[in-house]
Amino acid sequence: MDIRVEQGCPQCGAAIILAETERLLTCAFCGTRNYLQCSGPFRYALPLAPNQPQAASLLAPYLRFRGTIFLVTDQGIEHRVVDTTQAATPMPGLPPSLGVRPQAMQLSRIDRKTASRYLPQALKASVILEKAAAISSLTAQSGKDWYHRAYIGENLSYIYLPLVTKQQALFDGVTSSRLIDLNDLAGYPLEGKAFDQAWEVRFLATLCPQCGAGLDGAVDCQVMTCATCQTAWAFGPDGLTGVDWWLQPGNADTSLYLPFWKITAHIPALQIYSFADFVERTNQPFLSRPEWREQAMSFWVPAVKLRPKIFLQAGRQATLNQWQLKAEAGRAVPNLFPVTLPAAEARQAVKLMLAASTASPRLIYPHLPQVQLTEVSIQLVYLPIFDKGPDWIQPETGIVIAKNILRFGRSL
Repeated sequence: MDIRVEQGCPQCGAAIILAETERLLTCAFCGTRNYLQCSGPFRYALPLAPNQPQAASLLAPYLRFRGTIFLVTDQGIEHRVVDTTQAATPMPGLPPSLGVRPQAMQLSRIDRKTASRYLPQALKASVILEKAAAISSLTAQSGKDWYHRAYIGENLSYIYLPLVTKQQALFDGVTSSRLIDLNDLAGYPLEGKAFDQAWEVRFLATLCPQCGAGLDGAVDCQVMTCATCQTAWAFGPDGLTGVDWWLQPGNADTSLYLPFWKITAHIPALQIYSFADFVERTNQPFLSRPEWREQAMSFWVPAVKLRPKIFLQAGRQATLNQWQLKAEAGRAVPNLFPVTLPAAEARQAVKLMLAASTASPRLIYPHLPQVQLTEVSIQLVYLPIFDKGPDWIQPETGIVIAKNILRFGRSL
């Protein structure tokens, strides 16, 4: 379930309610459109109870992870969709998790105007991700060999629990429940620290860096396109970055175009350099063609968030049938489905696509820990999708995705 966040418009100050996955802020009052940027995870605070004084609050950090965890073992590929919060400070008395409160309450984004103090984060994100994997039983188990674990489509954020000190005790500022006596916190610093400027959210105008025209994209997109100069731009911590984008031609019956990250790379550990090498090393049930020796190996990863099983199936189908795709230079056309999975996360999914595509797991799985990509290049390719009743069909690759699954993926 997505969380709801109140964000002030940087132009007129109007309060706008956003979903956590939304990165584009469009103000209905002044019409400005900005992309939200931050140097790290976004940070939010739960609301104080009405009877608690704002100036008295101390904020304790919790790291929220929401995404899919994949684990490749000798028994196959396992996966879980996980949504969890874990305390990021070891201070005694704190609830270990925030439970459903982030989903049930409207959060606010912390900023420099907040008078509260912040308890320092003492646990690394990697430790909390390991906890998330343990909660999902996606860790090494007795009698099971595992070769690779990946976090895909992950959404990391900090959610702060307000605390209040009174009556010689520490209270939960949301529920007003007593957590621990101050005497039991002797030696633990409770003064907290001030707002760190690195946490500040920045607002980036959605204008094309090449021609200055307005960029097109959905509120939850990671890539926007320019219809004027036919360019595509990805948002990142350093601003807008040009994307090498392509389009597989459709026809008059094309209902939409679904984006994939085409990751071309060498895998020296498996001696995979061409598509023919891939077909042979993964023991595919079809013969390699001579021209495939000259075709560089590419892994096709959906550039959208999908349910884990469908994500793997779509990437596998596109990867195995890439020889049938003949993309052209990208151009702005109607019905481009929004890119919701950034290229950096798609690259992390290459080992998963390799594992999902092999016809002989025993030939590939044990080598996954040694797999390193070299000579990497990444392109964004939109494939035409056709409407077939309850499903979307991609004819060249045989990909079939139920319409409700594609819609649901935007809330993952």
